Amino acid sequence: MNPAIIGGGYAGMAAAVTLAAQHIPVTVFESARQLGGRARGVWQRDTQLDNGQHILLGCYHHTLNIIQQVGGNIERDFMRLPLQLTLYNRFELKAPRLPAPLHLLAGLLTAHGLSAGQRLKAVRFILALRRIKFRLAQDITVIELLRAHKQGELIRLLWEPICISALNTPVHKASAQVLLNVLRDSLNGTRADSDMLLPRLDFSALFPDRAAEYVKHHGGKVLTACAVEEIIPQGDEIELLTAQGAHRFSHVICAASPAAAARLFRPVPQLAPIAAQIEAIPYQPIYTVYLQYPQHVRLPHPMLGFDQCYTQWLFDKGQIAGQKGMIAAVISAEGIHQELEHEQLAQKVALELNEQLGISEVPLWHQVIAEKRATLSCEANISRPTHTTPLTNLLLAGDYIQGDYPSTLEGAVISGVRCAKELLTLI
Repeated sequence: MNPAIIGGGYAGMAAAVTLAAQHIPVTVFESARQLGGRARGVWQRDTQLDNGQHILLGCYHHTLNIIQQVGGNIERDFMRLPLQLTLYNRFELKAPRLPAPLHLLAGLLTAHGLSAGQRLKAVRFILALRRIKFRLAQDITVIELLRAHKQGELIRLLWEPICISALNTPVHKASAQVLLNVLRDSLNGTRADSDMLLPRLDFSALFPDRAAEYVKHHGGKVLTACAVEEIIPQGDEIELLTAQGAHRFSHVICAASPAAAARLFRPVPQLAPIAAQIEAIPYQPIYTVYLQYPQHVRLPHPMLGFDQCYTQWLFDKGQIAGQKGMIAAVISAEGIHQELEHEQLAQKVALELNEQLGISEVPLWHQVIAEKRATLSCEANISRPTHTTPLTNLLLAGDYIQGDYPSTLEGAVISGVRCAKELLTLI
């Protein structure tokens, strides 16, 4: 077996590591100069940032396991926070150290900012989901599900922030079933499954860079700045055309971005229908506003949210990663913030930090990173391609592929590992 992988993001590198662990030399082609795809480290003003702030959940077992497999240390590489949800001066939920699901139920019953009636409604909703085993007879939107369970004000304070964070899709579009999949795994497993893990490293260093060393150590190759320009089926093999020449492989896993995958598939008659399906997928943006304040500036918590502001979530990179004075503000999904110039948006976020938290200092500098196609728009009943194709030796991986999860690192890793394991059955 002589496999190749197109794309050095989390899906592609997860596939590469899975194959390398079975002593199969694999070749990875990555078009960029660095690995990580849409979860990668970037340098700005001599400061290491990410192209977007991400968090992991304790239930992301596939991602956490594969990080450890390539040499990571979860307790060292992440700040681990027990389940908590804080909208500054408006709402706070902190789960006590009880076995699941008692920790969540107790957290809801003691949440600040809710009436006794609202707390009971939230608990009844969770218990109702447990009774149906987090499975709907038919997918509907999140807002339809929440209204059916009479969640009222809880929608804005609790469920909408969770939905936006998990699915990066507004509640009036988002798939209720996919949200329930995330709630099932994070809130209905062990207590640790609901923990939030904030990375202390940039996302390239966290996994893809380590994975590249692992693959090379096991006889494989990782070629950066080497884009695949064409996929050419050649009998039982597949030829990949790059600027550096043509290469033939027995099997290929395409783990490139959706746009790149569609471009490669479109000219191949057997793959053109999949290209059309990929091109029909809607997407949602994520904006991350980095503000570098003087080193003494810090937030009351490593992570907290704002209610009814441009800013949705704030991360104190000083507390998390030792980057003192660095605040990352995350704005997920579509919204009016997209109408602003980057300079205006950074000024709005700084103003909100002043108004909400009393941070009157002027940022020393700022950087806005806008991923306009950060994730698929995880809408109810959306059509997502499967990992198989009409070419039996060509598989498709990525966070947008059909599965239980939305566009998350866990979804990407699961997809890559699944494709690799399918190839291993052919040995």
